[in-house]
Amino acid sequence: MKKYNIKIGVAGTRRSIFSKNDAIKYKDLICEKLKSLNIEFINIDDINEEGLLFSEEHVDKVVEKFKKEKVDALFFPHCNFGSEDLVAKVAKKMQLPVLLWGPRDDAPLEDGTRLRDTQCGLFATGKILRRFNIPFTYIPNSSLEDEAFERGLKNFIAATNVVRELGSLRILQISTRPSSFWTMMCSEGELLEKFGVQIYPISMTELVAKVKKVKLENKNEVEETIKYMKRVLEIKVSQEVVEGVAALKVAYNQLIKEYGCSAVAIQCWNALQDELKIMPCMANAMLTDEGIPVVCETDIHGAITSVIAQAATMGETPTFFADWTVAHPTNKNGELLQHCGCFPISLTKKGQKAQLEVPFALESGCGGASFAEIKGGDVSLLRFDGDNGEYSMLLGHAKGIEGPYIQGAYLWVEVENLSRLEDKLVTGPYVHHCTGVHKDVLPVIYEACKYIPSLKPDFYDDVENDIKSWLRGE
Repeated sequence: MKKYNIKIGVAGTRRSIFSKNDAIKYKDLICEKLKSLNIEFINIDDINEEGLLFSEEHVDKVVEKFKKEKVDALFFPHCNFGSEDLVAKVAKKMQLPVLLWGPRDDAPLEDGTRLRDTQCGLFATGKILRRFNIPFTYIPNSSLEDEAFERGLKNFIAATNVVRELGSLRILQISTRPSSFWTMMCSEGELLEKFGVQIYPISMTELVAKVKKVKLENKNEVEETIKYMKRVLEIKVSQEVVEGVAALKVAYNQLIKEYGCSAVAIQCWNALQDELKIMPCMANAMLTDEGIPVVCETDIHGAITSVIAQAATMGETPTFFADWTVAHPTNKNGELLQHCGCFPISLTKKGQKAQLEVPFALESGCGGASFAEIKGGDVSLLRFDGDNGEYSMLLGHAKGIEGPYIQGAYLWVEVENLSRLEDKLVTGPYVHHCTGVHKDVLPVIYEACKYIPSLKPDFYDDVENDIKSWLRGE
């Protein structure tokens, strides 16, 4: 799986009317805590003798340093009251995700004085960031050892990762959408203008030529892929099909590297079968397992969804791309997630072995699909979509349940209220595709949407207040 690394610029701040020594003490304690959590960060210890932001002369120096270090996000610990104007000026110049937090204030001293008034400083900074139209995240006023601090910090880092990955996303589009799949229409211009997403289109002819070239010039890589497939799969197709799927997977890798892409959307039928006599599903599955999501039917919005979901996990688990298909025969809130086989092999249900097979629903009769039930448990289901110039992210929870055997790769899931979900899918702007991931990423994506102005979270469960409560550490 792809691993991610986020670098945070840490600029502790103080105000002169409160204790300088206490502010320095907490700045150092915060840095030690970040080190203990293996968070990569850059502080401002070299900007002045205190390593804190408290004067106008520090603003440009802090900005210059953070830009030079290419930080991905900003953290402004309020080590005493803090300087809200300076925080806002740095944040405005950097235009990165912003995290606010300050240590919970101690009891007043015996003489009635106070060292920090950190909570009051956070109130002030939040207001001024709003004046500057700067979105921000805050961790509730708490101690460094409170669960709320670590939870909030890690959620913010994952949200930053989503923002970064979306803003730098380049999708390899292989051929056009299937002609009858009007649901797969998208606006390439809008995706670039609103989200910074780039589409790199190539023809099916170029892909076919690359696969044929790989078979001739990259025999060792193809053979290694075949060995892997035979080790982890139950093969129920010809050796010729196995070789074709392996060559396609190697070709994908080369094209992704050549064109600087981090996801693929392919017209998986019917032209590919006419040319290569295989289904691409298992090659898609293997690449997705490696952290490069591949989606079917040239679903550009589906590729975006998968990249967002994977980034939200920080690479801890692969995504799977599925159709919402049919309701469960006996569970009123059960639904089948199924596709021809692009689900990662590593997600196969324990005790089973994925089969390399021929899909039942297509007329070509070509092999290369996967038959496998994947593991259940708790999953998050997502869908980035939009029309008429507006975009949203459908979000919700589900859990794996038992259900009838189905050909293809599949998972039966139960949601809280299938009727409510169905209403969302029919009335839009969503389609029949979604991305699943075995982790609760709803708080991450909810927070990330603060920094993506054109994207609104849309829950099919009634969970928004629960997520807000979780983020507050309640």
